[in-house]
Amino acid sequence: MVDEINNEPNQGKLKRIAAWALGIVLLLMWVYADYRVSVNAPLGISKPLRLSVKKGQGVAALALDLRSRQVLVEPVWLRVLAATQGTSHDLKYGEYVIPPGTTTQGLLDILVSGKSRQVSVTIVEGWTFAQMRQALAKHPELRQEVAEKTGEEIMALLESPGVFPEGQFFPDTYFIGTSTSDLDILHKSHKKMQEVLAAEWQARALNIPLNTPEEALTLASIVEKETGRAEERPAIAGVFTRRLQKGMRLQTDPTVIYGMGEGFKGNLHKEDLRRDTPYNTYAHTGLPPTPIALPGRQAIHAALNPAEGTSLYFVARGDGTHVFSSSLDEHERAVDKFQRHR
Repeated sequence: MVDEINNEPNQGKLKRIAAWALGIVLLLMWVYADYRVSVNAPLGISKPLRLSVKKGQGVAALALDLRSRQVLVEPVWLRVLAATQGTSHDLKYGEYVIPPGTTTQGLLDILVSGKSRQVSVTIVEGWTFAQMRQALAKHPELRQEVAEKTGEEIMALLESPGVFPEGQFFPDTYFIGTSTSDLDILHKSHKKMQEVLAAEWQARALNIPLNTPEEALTLASIVEKETGRAEERPAIAGVFTRRLQKGMRLQTDPTVIYGMGEGFKGNLHKEDLRRDTPYNTYAHTGLPPTPIALPGRQAIHAALNPAEGTSLYFVARGDGTHVFSSSLDEHERAVDKFQRHR
């Protein structure tokens, strides 16, 4: 009888422990089920997601970013998934395009393997062809195919034999995947320049003194080099357009500098303006023989749609903007104020 009485509390305790154990097991089963459902369910995206992974970025930071963008509901499961697979610090940096329907597991697989990875390559407006080639040669992710080839050989590979390469590439940011080569980027950039130039040529203003898209590209490259202010490009183009119409020399320093090549050391002197190169627009009337840089769309549009007016001169204020003048006397006064007396 005594043993039966003593066993009753023990039996009650065992029942409570069993109930707690069962509860814990059920909770763990529910958590595991939720985990499995979450990592195998599609991400919260209805269109391709552009995702940037920085060098050294871990899964924890990425999970928080994806939650803030409402891509992940429970970011903890991405961290748990990576931890169980030992890949928390194995993400490959770069730009990715994640398609709709990708699961959390699929996302982690992509980021760890580097598949669909895209790294950006930027070609800057106003760069010369030589500067663009230097940037491509230094890019750590690009496979080098044409580093030893001449500009003439490159244009032949791009199916534009005999075309001078300067100005023939559109400045933009291009995204590359694994095994992309410098030639692939050049091909994309050249093709885009042809497309942009053709579209802008079709929409050109009437009565401009440009006979071919190539001449437009040349003028656009000068406009690009003369000002970094988008709002001033049509006015700059207007000055050069009126000069061409009147048979005046363009007298623009960037063309002189381009013609000097490696002989230019950072400062332009009066004797440089007398150098007889094909690009010296102080010595020769009309456009130089080729573009002098890579113009962007705004500069191309301005060259083909110049601002109306009477100004024939401009001088830099020193703050990035210019003073425009319609007469030489007015221009000389502006030069005195903003250049000679500084």
